[in-house]
This record gives sequence, structure tokens and C-alpha cells, in this order.
Amino acid sequence: MISVIVTVLNEGQSIHRLLRSLAAQTRPPDDVVIVDGGSRDDTVSIIQQYAEALPLRLLVEPGCNISAGRNRAISAARGDIIAATDAGVELRPDWLENLTRPLLQNPALMVSGGFFDADPHTVFEAALGATTLPLAGEINPAAFLPSSRSVAFRKSAWEAVGGYPEWLDYCEDLIFDLRLKQTAGPFAFAPDARVDFRPRGSLRAFFIQYYRYARGDGKADLWRKRHAIRYLTYLVAAPLALLAGWRLHPLAWGLFLAGAAVYLRGPYRRLPAMMRRLPQAGPAGWLRAAALVPLIRAVGDFAKMIGYPVGWLWRLQHHPPDWRF
Repeated sequence: MISVIVTVLNEGQSIHRLLRSLAAQTRPPDDVVIVDGGSRDDTVSIIQQYAEALPLRLLVEPGCNISAGRNRAISAARGDIIAATDAGVELRPDWLENLTRPLLQNPALMVSGGFFDADPHTVFEAALGATTLPLAGEINPAAFLPSSRSVAFRKSAWEAVGGYPEWLDYCEDLIFDLRLKQTAGPFAFAPDARVDFRPRGSLRAFFIQYYRYARGDGKADLWRKRHAIRYLTYLVAAPLALLAGWRLHPLAWGLFLAGAAVYLRGPYRRLPAMMRRLPQAGPAGWLRAAALVPLIRAVGDFAKMIGYPVGWLWRLQHHPPDWRF
């Protein structure tokens, strides 16, 4: 059996999109378990409307975080293969079929990672998608850590790693993936198992998202070198380049242009793919998107530089369990 699990909280405006696409799968799920974390909007009543279209069970667990919600859902799931996704996405019709095929074909395989595409509705969302989300062709399958928006795994593998880390509120799927990598062997990469994901709609929402991601990195002690490089770049290298241009020669300021060209190369390479989803944007929209890319980069870095030490402070105060085996 194949079970699909989802956690939701106040998703009344987006849950139809997910459930309609789940009901239209070429390979229907045998079991669907949704855990609601205590929604205060109409999320629960909307989910109940799909009881006839899907083999659905809804568990309402007020106050549980996303990790706890996923663990509750997987515990209740009847299938030996678990496919996880999130509210706020739309599943391609063959998502479940493509995602679970590697597991069905190879009984020794434990994990199959799908992919997600940015689905921008505005110029800002297109610029954000280009800046923060890789294209499928950029993925190294051997190193890929799938998002829990699109991943399937055997229930026995989930049990072996102790489930999702309930002490962690963000980056929980990264820790889950890393633990699976340590115990379950190589992952399959299923690039055709796609979900469409809408990026955040404003700089403020994006800042909060990346602040929380970085706070989660700090709590889990993830990516020390990456965060150290960011601090060195903004707090040491950039001021030194400014000083060199002022005290030595203005040509030193060209270091900024060279650094920016390297740093922004990836986002600008992806931008045409994002903008093709907005044919109505026109030349003015393209120019605006191009101008937004460096701003989005800077805001994201600023959010990470604030969030990471907050997470580390929490770690020092709460002494979470060591997730590494």
C-alpha cells in the first residue's frame, strides 16, 4: 500500500489546489492521512469535503508542529510506502506514480526524492523563484536532499531514524534526510515527480521564511561553513574592498562587480525560465524582475545572518539531542 501524508495549518485559501490534484493522480493513493495542527480558518471543513473523492482520514492535533504532525500521520498510515507532500502545492497528475516507481521496482531502495518547480503568479514571485530555487537540471542526484513537499520512503526507514525531529520547527526535513542518508543508503532521484510550489509573495514574507530557515540551521548546527562565509563576506571582505577603493584606488571597487557577477549568475540564468510562466509581464516586467534579483539576494542573506545566531542561542539554552548517529 501507498499512503500519502500531509500536515496543514490555516490553509483554507490553498488546500483545494492540493486536494484536487491529489484526487486526480494517475496512480491513486491507497490511503491519505492529513494532520491539522489546529487551524482557525475553514481548513478542516474544506478537507472534509473530499472524503468521498479520496481515501481520507483527518486527524486534528492542536498545537503540534510540522514534525510532530508528520510523525502522527505516518504512525496512522496503513501503507508500507509513505509519500509526503505539503499544503500550498499542486501535484502533477503523475506525481505519485513517478515518485513511488523506484521503490516499487527495487525492494532494497528506501527513499525516492521528487522535485518541485516554482509556480510564480507575479513578477516578484518569478524573481524570487529564480533567486532561491534550483532547476531540475542543476541537481546532483547523488547529493540531493529532497524536500518533504515531494519525497517517498518506506515506513521502516522512518522508524529506523526515529521519525522527523519534533524538537525542530524548521529545517526538520533536512535533518530527516540526513539521518536517512546515514542509515538507508543512496536515494533515488525521480525528477519527473513534480509539484508546483508558489514562492512567497512579498519581501517581508520572504525575509521571515529565510530567517526561520537560518534559525533552524542554528538550532540543528547545520552548515557552519556556509554561514561563516556569509559573515566574512558582508562584515569583512566588503568593508575591506570599500576601504581599498577609498584609500588605494577606485578600481578596487571593481571587486564588488566581480563578486556580484559570480553571486548572481545562477539567478539570472534561471530567470528566463521563471518569466516564461508570466507571458503577460512584458519588457517592463522583465526589467523589474532583473532589478529585484540582487535585492532578494541581499534580503535573504540579511535574514540568514540574523536568524542563525538566534538558533544557536536557542541551542545553547535547550541542549537539543544530537541528530547525528
